[in-house]
This record gives sequence, C-alpha cells and structure tokens, in this order.
Amino acid sequence: MATAAQVLDPSESAQVEYLEDEIEKDFHRNLNARIRNPLHGFTQDELDHQASMFCDTYGFQEDLGLFQKAARVAQKPDEFEQISCLTEEDKYHIRRETTRANGPNLSFPVDFGIENREWLIGVINSAPTLFGTASAFLADPVNNLLGHRGTIFFTNMFVAFTQNWWELLLCRLFMGLGMGIKISTIPIYTSEVSPASIRGGLVTSFQLWVAFGIMIGFSSNLVFKDIGPLAWRFQLAAAFAPAVPLFFLVWFVPESPRWLMKKGRYQKAFAAFCRIRNSKLIAAREIFYAHCQIVAEDVAFEGQSIWSRAWELFSVPRIRRATFASAWIVISQQFSGINIMAFYSSTIFSQAGYTVTQSLLASFGFGVVTFVFSIPAVYTMDTFGRRNLLLFTFPNMAWCLLAAGLFFLMPVESSARVPLIALFIYMFTAFYSPGIGPIPSIYFSESFPLSHREIGSAFTICVNNGIGSALGLTFPSLLAKITPTGAFGLYAGLNLLAFSVIFFIVPETKKRTLEELDYVFGVPTTQHGSYQLRKWLPWFVKQYVFWQKDAVLEPLYHDDKSS
Repeated sequence: MATAAQVLDPSESAQVEYLEDEIEKDFHRNLNARIRNPLHGFTQDELDHQASMFCDTYGFQEDLGLFQKAARVAQKPDEFEQISCLTEEDKYHIRRETTRANGPNLSFPVDFGIENREWLIGVINSAPTLFGTASAFLADPVNNLLGHRGTIFFTNMFVAFTQNWWELLLCRLFMGLGMGIKISTIPIYTSEVSPASIRGGLVTSFQLWVAFGIMIGFSSNLVFKDIGPLAWRFQLAAAFAPAVPLFFLVWFVPESPRWLMKKGRYQKAFAAFCRIRNSKLIAAREIFYAHCQIVAEDVAFEGQSIWSRAWELFSVPRIRRATFASAWIVISQQFSGINIMAFYSSTIFSQAGYTVTQSLLASFGFGVVTFVFSIPAVYTMDTFGRRNLLLFTFPNMAWCLLAAGLFFLMPVESSARVPLIALFIYMFTAFYSPGIGPIPSIYFSESFPLSHREIGSAFTICVNNGIGSALGLTFPSLLAKITPTGAFGLYAGLNLLAFSVIFFIVPETKKRTLEELDYVFGVPTTQHGSYQLRKWLPWFVKQYVFWQKDAVLEPLYHDDKSS
C-alpha cells in the first residue's frame, strides 16, 4: 500500500507529517473550502525528484522526461501555456482536451388470471429492483475480483417462456441480480476513464441509451400488440436482442486505469490511459496526478475489508457527506415518479380513456420524449452543472404532475381530457430527462473516493432499488385507492420535498477531477447549507428576480491548483 512518503522524499519526515495532517484536516473538515492540488508548493526540482521516484517505483525509467513534464502540467493545469519544457505539439493536445472534448402490463395479468391482484402485479414489476437491491452490494467484491470491464461482461449474461406468474417473477428476480451490479459499475467505469471537463456528458450517455432502450421497448409493445395472447411474451423478450452484441463488444474497451492503479498494475494503467487520452503527455499527467491523490486518500481513508469500508460510509465525515448526497439524489429520482410512468404509463393512459392501441401509442410517445430530451443533458451536464439542473427541473416537474393529475378530474366525455393529460405527462418527462434522469448515475460514480467508490455506489443503488421497489409495490393499490389525481398530487409534493433537501445538502461536482472532489465533500454540510441560504440565494434573487446584473456571488470553493 502506498504511503505519503511516496509523494515526498522519505527523508523529509517533517514535511511528510505536515502533509498527512493537512490532508486529513481538509478531507474530513474543510472549513476553508479549499481545493488542494497535492503538488501545490513544490519547486521544479522537487517535482522532477517526485517524478523520478515515481518512475523508479513503477518501472517508467525510460519515460522519465515525459513524466517530469507531466508533473509540471499536473501542478499547474491552467498555466500550461507558460511551461517552457512543453513543445507546441504537447500544448496542442492539451488545448484540444479542454476545448472539444411497458405494454405487457395490459396483457400478462389477464393471461395469468391475476388482473385483480394489484399487489402481485406490483411485486412482479418491481422484482428486478427487489433482487437488485440485494445484489447491488455484490458490486464491491465482484468489481474487486473481475475489474469494471469484467463485471460488465459477467452481468450481461431469461422471460419469454414462462408458464405462470411465479416463473415470470423468478426470471425477473434473476434479471435484477445482474442489474443491481451493472447499474453501479457502468457509471463508475465511465467516470474513471473520462476527462473531468466532459465527465458529466460521457456518463450521461449511459442514461441516454437507457432512455433509448425505453423507447425501443415501447416500440416493441406496438410491434407485437396484435399477435394475440402471446404478445406480452415477445414484448418482454425483446430486451434480449441488444444484450447479445454488448456481451462480446465489452472486451474491446480498456479496463479502468484507476482500478488498475488500485491493484498496483501501473504499467497496464498507463497503457489504458494512453488508449483513452489524446497524447502520452496527457496520459502521463493523468496517472501521475491520480497517483498523488490516491496516496493522499490512503492517508485519510484506511478501511480495507468490505465491512470496514461499509462502516466508513457513515463514520468518516468526507465519505458520509458523499453517501447522504448520493442517497438523497437517487431517492429523489424515485420520488419524481418516473419509474411509475415507465412501468404503468399504459395503465395510466388506459384509465384516462384510451383504448389498448391508443395507450400503447401514448406510451411510445412517452418513450420518445424521454430519449429526445435526454440528448441536451450530454451538453448541459458540464456547463449548467448537476446541482443547477436539479434545482431547475424539480419545481417544473412538480407543477406538470399536479396539472396532469387535475386534468383527470375533467369529465370523461370531454375531448380535451386525454390530450391534456398526455401533454403534461410529456412535459414532466421533458424536464425529467436532462435532470434527475441522468444525474444519479453521474453523481454516485464520482462522489466517493477511489477506496470506497464501489461500496459507496453499491449502497446508493441499494437505496435506489429499495425505494423503487416500495413505490412499484404500492402504486397499483395506491392508484386504485386515491385515484390518479391523488397519486399525481402526492408525487408533485415529493418533487418539492426533493428540491428542498437538494438545495441544502448536494454540492456541485462539475468539472472537478475525481481527486479534487475529496475536498468538495470535505466541506461540512452545515457550512455548505449556510452558504446556499445566505450567499447563493440572495445573489440569485438580485440577479434573476430584480435583474441586478452587477450582483456578485462570492465563491464557496477556493482553488490553489494554479497558485
């Protein structure tokens, strides 16, 4: 295991002790909200010495000159134009990096004779998340054993041939086994291989293609709707087709270099960085900077076994803040009501007065809107920011849900009733897709330190699936008891609750490296909430309510990486 002495000369014991004290202080209680660069304050000779130590330790002696340049870029990433040892080609690549860079619900209950057993329908629909809740905790040991790429392959490995409801339930439970591990692994992998400046957009692509899959799923509902009693079997089995090419193509991508570094495989990690970065210099900068921060994390976070890491999710202040913020975001996603729309949109439209075909067409429209409005998230996630997107979209989702629910009160014979309900459901989806839709996957994959990333993400997915299962289990009965208007009103209130908590406890993470986020989550939650209430909110009111364009917002975080 690396120690702080691998960043500094072991003979400089006083400096090492000072570094350890500063790291622990900033990671656990960063009262100054300072974003520390682990190379800040080193002279050029000291940087060259550290690069030399790194190369000697991990077998990069032939690339010593490359890593010495990389160390200087890592120390002052925003001032690379002034670094004299860089060639024009080196600067070109660095510049380029920063400037470019459910239709079956209508038929299977009848086929199995359970159309009046709402709780059982809820159990079958929520089965993947029920089993996914338990299997999510397998993400840590499975990733530790197989790596991120191997885990994705393993979990890609049943439903069309079931003969009764309990066989369908069993198959969907096993689907959840792979789903719980995969959902926590893919965002982690993407976040670890992405440059900080576009990490949000790349991780968002995962949710974008999930939305695309939802749209294709609704398409299959329409394609197979007229083939008789077997329609629901083909609708459920259609998901098998895209899984086959993924099963093989996953081996063409490199393993996560940060996972390889955690395993001490630095040569392979550097080769992986070279595959996913524009030049060897950028790859060398990434691995050297990540190594320095991993050393810092080893000083602050010492958990080794899965049980000690699980306990540290709540006992270590920096990690606890990431745990609470990530958990609340996935809870907020469930509170938004989107999974209810995905599972029961056909049922909802049917109750609004649609025929089976019209319900499936309306649900297909829901899938199209989900996909189309997920596309802007790829661009806004790293510009507008994760937190700002959440704060903007949640109130808008709330009033859309409330409006849709109120239009259920219109007379059934009114020709405007169904179109208005569909309109506001689509508007709700349009606000959901670039906001709380993709953000949970991004947030939990980047919030935790490398040492706790898998176990933290697994816990978050467990919370997500647990809440999703509860809502999926209860919604059929809830819909029957309090009517669609009551159900939509309830979720509108939950959206506002989600907005309120996010405002106080969720910090912004855009364009920060995974290593810098240790300092972001080092800021106490009370200090973060106080800043939002006393500094950010008054500035927002001045700027956007009273149009005082000269209003100045005092920043919460202070960088020293370019000092």
